[in-house]
Amino acid sequence: MSGRPDVATVERREHILELRDVEFAYSRDVPVLRGVSFTAAADKLACVLGPNGSGKTTLLRCLLGQLQPHKGEILLDSRELSRYSRRGLARMMAYVPQLPQSAFQFTVRELVLMGRYAHTGVLGMTGEQDRKVAELAMEMTDTTQFAPRTLDELSGGEAQCAMIARALAQQPQVCLLDEPTSHLDIANQLRIYRMMRRLAHDWKMAVVCVSHDVNLAARFADELTLMRDGRVVASGRPDEVVREDILRETYGVEIELVPSPTGGVPLVVAH
Repeated sequence: MSGRPDVATVERREHILELRDVEFAYSRDVPVLRGVSFTAAADKLACVLGPNGSGKTTLLRCLLGQLQPHKGEILLDSRELSRYSRRGLARMMAYVPQLPQSAFQFTVRELVLMGRYAHTGVLGMTGEQDRKVAELAMEMTDTTQFAPRTLDELSGGEAQCAMIARALAQQPQVCLLDEPTSHLDIANQLRIYRMMRRLAHDWKMAVVCVSHDVNLAARFADELTLMRDGRVVASGRPDEVVREDILRETYGVEIELVPSPTGGVPLVVAH
């Protein structure tokens, strides 16, 4: 399209998750995703950003298998997403919702152990190995101290960490998170982003986070994908994507880039 900045792309290795020219519409005349291509690689944190109505939530629902694209394809480990059974998909992909919630008063330990359901037998009985994995997931997320407590006894940040521990217990190759810091204070926002980066780098999984916070995403992510009106505007490393022209195109406002006091990617200020 004339006037649109060039889409920045970056070499990715081990593409565990791939969208190829995906299109989706809730009604025939109103497309929500328009030829979206996107990849997520093992050992990288990728953040998807864009204004409200850009298609981020629909993209996430397609990745979860909740919506079926009208065109294009979604590949998970080189296999069409629709070919996975529910249990098979749960062994490959974990999901952390925006708001931590549980319909019942399960303890954190019980909640995290539920993440093992894709690996248990026909009767769904957990064994010693399942308990070891759950304990390790809580240790990784610093939630062991909350193991006997329920979600409603935790702060927002603590509860979000417990949900991430449950996702980790699935031992997935891909972890999807929907705006995991939207209701958290600054300290917990940093905590969650550091944790996501550790999951990608230390646990060698592809971590995909839908976010509204450009500055946090640019600071911690390995790759950024910016969307507007159902299309990918730009995709690549933060230093490639955080440019005034790309951000102006994405958000439709005047953008100023301010040097970061710690160096690296500049801070984004919207006017």
